[in-house]
Amino acid sequence: MKSMMIFGAVVGFVLGVGSSLAGGCTSSTTFWHATVTALVGGVLARWWGQMWYTGLADAVEQQRRARAQAVSESKKTAKV
Repeated sequence: MKSMMIFGAVVGFVLGVGSSLAGGCTSSTTFWHATVTALVGGVLARWWGQMWYTGLADAVEQQRRARAQAVSESKKTAKV
């Protein structure tokens, strides 16, 4: 999750700098906007990464359960 947060912060910082420079802001205002945008980008990327990881873990667990159930059903069929 740390890498997702760092990536989001870097993207946010670049977007903040770019939008402030495009708006003609001073350097101190540009840095302030970039810092806030980096914070927001990092937090959002961390949240999205957690949601993605949770969904991935749930999908893997669901596949594992389906395989285990299929194996147990095939063993019951073979015994009958």
